Amino acid sequence: MAWAKLNLTLEVLGRRADGFHELRSLVAFAGVGDTVELTPQDGLDLRIEGPFAAALDGGNLVMDAAEVARAQLPSLTLGRFRLVKTLPVAAGIGGGSADAAAALRLIARANEGKLTEAAAVALAPRLGSDVAVCLSSAPALITGRGEIVTSVRGFPTCGVVLANPGVELSTADAMARLTPRRSRGLPAMPRLSDFAGEFDKLMDYAGQRRNDLEPVAARLAPEVGKALAALRRLDGARLVRLSGSGATCFAVFATPRAALRAATVLAQDQPDWWITASMLGDPKAQ
Repeated sequence: MAWAKLNLTLEVLGRRADGFHELRSLVAFAGVGDTVELTPQDGLDLRIEGPFAAALDGGNLVMDAAEVARAQLPSLTLGRFRLVKTLPVAAGIGGGSADAAAALRLIARANEGKLTEAAAVALAPRLGSDVAVCLSSAPALITGRGEIVTSVRGFPTCGVVLANPGVELSTADAMARLTPRRSRGLPAMPRLSDFAGEFDKLMDYAGQRRNDLEPVAARLAPEVGKALAALRRLDGARLVRLSGSGATCFAVFATPRAALRAATVLAQDQPDWWITASMLGDPKAQ
């Protein structure tokens, strides 16, 4: 699976000399995502299907991942990939990055250790800043431009509602419109201790921070503000925020059951939105 990535926090600390932005973000993964499959054989091919397949045009990160891996290790066996696209495109939940990471994992599995975990991690930044954290698909604090991944311990099992009002937002467009911070140096990174499985500790940490791209996204797409307002009205919503550059917004709940109830209510009010409820944390551990 290529699990949906959520930025519970996203602080843009400044522009780097290489043109990228320095980030600090607490990331977790929802138990929903695209499906990526690989049939090992000669050649390289990709078939795309699913409700959001038509939204993909031009290049695809699954193919990019395979080409980058083959350039590094020409003897790799690749084959035919199948991508079932169930996550919205350009939605701020790392769909393409998660697809690329899933492709790298499948290539490694098909080649019996030729593509090691360390090699896949080294290739990840060449495909995108989010690919490194999507390789593990586990709660983490990401820094640098997103390629530095520090595992987070004790992330509590909780619930989340994801809502996308049906607009696409480009990360590049949002970053270009972000008012840059002017600082002589980057702020010190806070100590992120073990959450010890406690939901309130997670809410306290995330609640004191923000997504710096949220105001920008709301200006680019007023539908974002509408989605955030609708999520805040849901009973039991503890943290409501935009993920990444949007337009997917989310609300965190103490339990997956509470999230499911809330998603049912929201779907009745907004039948044209993409809405789903899931657990939040490390989907592989559930």
